[in-house]
Amino acid sequence: MSKNKNVLWSFFSSVKLTITLLVLIVLVFITATFIPQPDTAQKFAWLTDLYHSPLFYVLMGLLSLNLIICSINRFPVSMKQYQPPYFPEPPGIFDNLPQNQIIITDKEINTAGRVVELSLAAKFGRVKKTDTEKGYLFYRERGRFSLFGVYIVHLSILMMIAGAVIGSIFGLEADVNIKEGETVNIINLAGGKVTRQLDFSVRCDKFIVEFYENGAPKTYRSDLSFIKNGQVTRRGSVLVNHPITFEGLRFYQSSYGTAQEIRAIITYTWSGKKSREIVLTTGDTFDLPEQNARATVLRVEENIMGLGPAVKLKITSPKKDIQLWGFKHIAEIAAANPGLLSEVPLFNPGLFKPYVFSLNRIEQQYYTGLHVVRDPGISFVLIGGMLLLAGMILIFLMSHQRVWVRVERKPEGVKISVSGRSNRNSAGLKRQIDNLCVRISQELKA
Repeated sequence: MSKNKNVLWSFFSSVKLTITLLVLIVLVFITATFIPQPDTAQKFAWLTDLYHSPLFYVLMGLLSLNLIICSINRFPVSMKQYQPPYFPEPPGIFDNLPQNQIIITDKEINTAGRVVELSLAAKFGRVKKTDTEKGYLFYRERGRFSLFGVYIVHLSILMMIAGAVIGSIFGLEADVNIKEGETVNIINLAGGKVTRQLDFSVRCDKFIVEFYENGAPKTYRSDLSFIKNGQVTRRGSVLVNHPITFEGLRFYQSSYGTAQEIRAIITYTWSGKKSREIVLTTGDTFDLPEQNARATVLRVEENIMGLGPAVKLKITSPKKDIQLWGFKHIAEIAAANPGLLSEVPLFNPGLFKPYVFSLNRIEQQYYTGLHVVRDPGISFVLIGGMLLLAGMILIFLMSHQRVWVRVERKPEGVKISVSGRSNRNSAGLKRQIDNLCVRISQELKA
């Protein structure tokens, strides 16, 4: 049992396993990216939603287990390096030193010791000192915490994996198309086969799109209202890369399109007074309070019978019900066809007296395509990213540097030997030791 346990532990603590898993993860995601979706849906359905597939969870679980066991294996060694004995110095640390790291002085040993201690403190900070049989031994270190940079990187990766898994399990990703003026509270979950009802409603108050001269979209924006318990609780605009968040859901501007319905913008006059513009689509109604009547839009046409844009209205009143067409270019049509309005009363915009209806214009109605996301794991990913940056700084920009200086009596005078060790960037430590030796020499001569 113990043998099997050791084999399993060695397997999961192997760097080869780490490399294999990383390569496998990259290959799987590349495959999912480049395989055409129709082929994927037929042969490898799981690749269409890789973040929710069992393979994703298995790979993330194996990588996490590998990182945890690797960290547990290495941590005792790092702790031993983090808390080393300051004295005595490591065996052989002062053997075969370059000549510039050895200083001979005729100063008293106490004076030489003070100079060394002050110079070392100025260069490296607080110094530890011990007496020896022949003099003193000084020690100073810095960058000890850099020993844990690799564990911070491991922790950052585990945090990001946790964020990805939490987002995959508990998150939400959906899409919804909303026409201008429309209010919805149902979104289509990723894949489009399942819907979910929200506990609030979203209304698209206005959609604006601007185009370049070549017809390509320049920018598009959705003005939204969020309605809860019958009240508008928030209004805001959504642009590409500028989402808006409400009730834990983030709404992104992802697309737009033209709806099948065409909007008619009409006005009417009554007793010489002109109404405001009324925006209508097929099936919409509006009141004519002066006659206690109601108008219903039966049809909106971009070009009917070659006569241009037109809207067909049904007027319902206590006295009678009538239908009529309102043409945008009725004046030109009547001028080109004398007697048309009397022969075809249906074309007369003033058939329901004393009202005269006018079609100002028709507009293609747009809808906005919104991508809806809720990702409870995003905070884990953000923290993981910051930890990753901190770990990389510790690993690549800092090092654990240790310096020993021995001061001892010799027949030729007081001998000062300077040596050190670093877990990385030995060249940088060598430069600092050379500068320290120069400083000590200068202080002794002063």
